[in-house]
This record gives sequence, C-alpha cells and structure tokens, in this order.
Amino acid sequence: MQAIDLFYPRLNTPAKVVITMHQKPDGDAMGSVLGLYHFLTALGHEAVVISPTNWANFLDWMPGVDRVIDFERYRDKAKNLIQSAEIIFCLDFNILHRTKNMEQPLTEATCTKILIDHHQQPQEEAFAYGISDTSKSSTCEMVYDFIIASGHADKLNLDMAACLYTGLMTDTGSFRFPSTTAAVHRMAAQLKELGLNHTHVHEMIYDNFLEGRLRFIGYALLNRMEILYEYNTALMHITRQDLQRFDIKTGDTEGLVNYLLTIQGMRLGALVIDRDEERKWSFRSKGNFDVNLFARQHFEGGGHQNAAGGRSSDSLEATVQKFKTIIKTYQQQLQ
Repeated sequence: MQAIDLFYPRLNTPAKVVITMHQKPDGDAMGSVLGLYHFLTALGHEAVVISPTNWANFLDWMPGVDRVIDFERYRDKAKNLIQSAEIIFCLDFNILHRTKNMEQPLTEATCTKILIDHHQQPQEEAFAYGISDTSKSSTCEMVYDFIIASGHADKLNLDMAACLYTGLMTDTGSFRFPSTTAAVHRMAAQLKELGLNHTHVHEMIYDNFLEGRLRFIGYALLNRMEILYEYNTALMHITRQDLQRFDIKTGDTEGLVNYLLTIQGMRLGALVIDRDEERKWSFRSKGNFDVNLFARQHFEGGGHQNAAGGRSSDSLEATVQKFKTIIKTYQQQLQ
C-alpha cells in the first residue's frame, strides 16, 4: 500500500468512483463517505456511495444519504457499479470482510482501491494507496485532512461540514474520549467558521428516537445488566425476544454499551446482542485495558484500544458463559 499523498494528482482527473464503508454504518462511517462523496462530486468525479447493509434511521437527515445504495437491497446494481468503477475508496474499515456480502465483489474488482481508516492492523495488501492512522479520532477527521492536504480546502462547504462533523462528534463521544486532540478542536472550529449549525447535528443524532428505544434501555439496564465487581466489569446481554418486544431497529442499540462504564470503578463494559445470524459483542474500556486485543483473541473482532467489537457463533448463553470464564484470567489487569 503506497502513501496516500501519491494519489493526490489523480484527484484532478474525473473518474468513476465508488465509496464504501463497513456494514451497519455508524455516524463516522456514514459521515466520512458522504463527506468524501460531496468533495469528489465538487471536483467533477462521477461518485456513488454503496453501503454493505442498511443503516440507522437517525442518519437519514444527512446531506446525500438519499443517494446511498444499500447493497443488500440492490445487489445487481451495486455489483455493476463496483465492476465499472475506476477507483474505490474504502472508509472506516481496514479488512474487506467487514463489508459482509460485499467482500467478494470488492476483492474481485481490479480497479485502484484506496484506504482511509483509523483501526488497527489493516489489510494493506488489498489497497493500492492508503492511510491507516490509529492516532486519529475518526475517519471523518482523516477525510478532512485528505481534503486539506490535497490542496482543495476551497471546496469545503456546509454539506461536507455537516457530514464530517457528525463522525468527529460521535467517534469522540461528543469530544470527551482521549482521541480528542487539539487538532480535533481546530477542525471543529474551522467547520463552525464555514457556518456549521452544530446544535442541529447533535439533535438529529441524539434526540431523534422513538419512545420504544428509551423504554428498551430502561428494561435492559434493570433486567439485563450484571456487575462483576471482582473484575471491575459490567456485562449486559440482550435476547432476540428483547429486540422483538421493543421493536428494536438498526441503530437503536447504539451507545448502550457506554452506560456500563458510567458505574464507579468499572474498567470494562461488555454488551452482547443475540442477532439472527450471530451474537454481536461491543467492548468499551477505561485506562490501558486493550479491548482491541481482547476482542481479537477471543471473539473474532477488533477495533481500538478502548472501543472494539466482536462476534460469536455460539448461543447467547454459551457466549456469555465463555466471556465469564475468560474474564477470570484478566482479573489482575482489571484491578
């Protein structure tokens, strides 16, 4: 994988471009691809965004989201676009299998593939150009850097600002996580100087749910949370019946794992949700407990040091018991 700055000259030649992100995109994934989409369109490229799956309703306000193609719903159309693309940008993931059923079409595509991502251990051989920087707060920050460094700061507009601020804000936990550097605040200030209404972004992301989600959160905290004080760990499991009872949709469980670390003394929060095809884990930690390593070693996952995800093909009961058995070996690290 060559340095991304070697790609900058190609920005001046319009091309057919596909931009994609990981499955079940969050604010940073959707924000980064749409921010890049508006930028490339402004440069004259024929750009299209393809999501591997559907996305949360609270992202539907974002400029350009109505043009995003859901691969699972429109497979033939999406595959044709991938096959005819001259350039494919891969954002907010660094291993092709994180695109679920899009992995094979992306692997088979012979065009130039470019990586922009901030997760650990990238699949470098899959990309011609790219940048992988784990010190960055978000992929949205990296797309902003890409625009500035490529010499096109004059192309920044309010649509790009709204999209890029979304990922910057969500991936830093509204600017409280350790990844919130001085550069993050400078970026936010520059987007504000463009005229960004940051209050609107916060309201659309955090104040835009149905009543059922709030009742679900209350139910989960009361009935599905277990505190393992000897390991400074909070564990929550969500059953398929819980999801059905409260009519939980994509995105409704976003942020649920963060409640676990609000308990005094907790250093690890773990949430597992019983999905139809697998059990999905979310891990959050404080201090130097590395959940990226933990997820990679035990639950086929990964991410960042203090925020990671994983999966299991075991039943919900079996994967919860596996977690409880494994965590005993980390007692000293979690003290």
